[in-house]
Amino acid sequence: MKTIFKYLIRFYQKYLTIISFGSCRYYPTCSQYALWQVDNNTFFKAIYFTITRILKCNQLFAGGFDYPVVKLNKLQNVNFGKIKIKYWYIPVENNKYFVVKNREWK
Repeated sequence: MKTIFKYLIRFYQKYLTIISFGSCRYYPTCSQYALWQVDNNTFFKAIYFTITRILKCNQLFAGGFDYPVVKLNKLQNVNFGKIKIKYWYIPVENNKYFVVKNREWK
C-alpha cells in the first residue's frame, strides 16, 4: 500500500506539477512532505497528516517551514558498519521529533 502511494506521489511530482506551477506555500513541498510521512509513519497516519497539510496550503495560512513531526518511542537499531543516513530526527518534546531529510551529495 505504501509503495503504491509513493509511486502515485512520484508520478505527480514528475508529470503533474508542471500544471500547478510548483506553487506550494510550505517547505518541504506538500508532495515531499507526504513522502517523508509515508517513510516515517504508518500508512493511515501519513494519509491523515498529508490531507491536513494540503488543506492548510492556501491563502489563510502563512506558510513557511513545516517539517513533519513523528512520535518515536525508541530509536532504531544501528548496525555497526557503513551507515547511510536518510533522515535526521531533531527532538522537539518527549518522544516527538522533527523529520529533516539528509542532503544527498553527488
